[in-house]
Amino acid sequence: MKPAPVIILIALLLITVAGTIIFFTGWKKNTHQPSVGPESKTTVKSEWLAPDTSLIPLTTQGDLIRFGRKLIANTSFYFGPAGIINHQANGMNCQNCHLDAGTRIFSNSFAAVASLYPQFRPRSGRIESIEFRVNECLERSLNGKKIDSNSTEMKSMVAYLKWVGKEVQKGSKPRGANTEELPFLNRQADTLKGSLIFQFRCQLCHGPDGQGVLAADKKSYTYPPLWGKHSYNTAAGLYRLSKLAGFIKYSMPFGTKYPTPQLTDEQIWNVAGFINSKQRPVKFFKYDWPALAAKPVDYPFGPYTDSFSERQHKYGPFGPIKKAKESSQKKT
Repeated sequence: MKPAPVIILIALLLITVAGTIIFFTGWKKNTHQPSVGPESKTTVKSEWLAPDTSLIPLTTQGDLIRFGRKLIANTSFYFGPAGIINHQANGMNCQNCHLDAGTRIFSNSFAAVASLYPQFRPRSGRIESIEFRVNECLERSLNGKKIDSNSTEMKSMVAYLKWVGKEVQKGSKPRGANTEELPFLNRQADTLKGSLIFQFRCQLCHGPDGQGVLAADKKSYTYPPLWGKHSYNTAAGLYRLSKLAGFIKYSMPFGTKYPTPQLTDEQIWNVAGFINSKQRPVKFFKYDWPALAAKPVDYPFGPYTDSFSERQHKYGPFGPIKKAKESSQKKT
């Protein structure tokens, strides 16, 4: 016996309604965001995202911020050997070490400058202002001279640094604000292997002699020098192997970004060792590391509170130095 047309129609309607309920219930379940609270104990970890420069206000303060960004992105145009303001720096730009004008994560970003400064830093043994820190970079990484803290240029750079980190809570440091900390090798960095890495992965941009490539205007570098008289000096942070290696991890070779490095950690340590084995301007600051015990394990200049050589402090292995340092701290 064939079912009545009315019964068939009712069955079809019930199936349609049931399918609709299932579809929308499943859609809501899949698109619902997980709750974050005492019950779930889920922590949302996300990298810092720099503010959109198109949102810089069209005000006098906004003009300072925009000029500050130009100074950081094109420092050599203003302060380099052929700079239009003065000729105090080596030709590199601040953003050669702070990529994308300090907005790229894990590449020495400016995410936490506004939130953490002023702060005490063991290297200088004092509480540093943002202005002090900017001048430190000019004197060390750009091998130049400090500028007046009350100058328009300084006020502009500080305004930009504060604007970049304006959404970061005071006293906090978001993920990606600094560079990556690489695990130590159980041996010293191999500069010979590092030279091969440089030859195959770095010289295309930085040149076979590591002197970089000048831009068409001859005022700045398209690709900065990694050693020589126009590169960072021996007092710069990048002259510490761990700092240079951490920067290379998610920034070099060209095109590398977090979270996909192009080199292995071992290759990074080796090429960092090779780069920092080359000649560069020698510069020292009398006030550096007033507390000897606070010197990092990879600071390459004595005196030290341990018996390890300057060479081991420069190239490693750093593990034994760290172990001895921790042991000494426990005793005191």
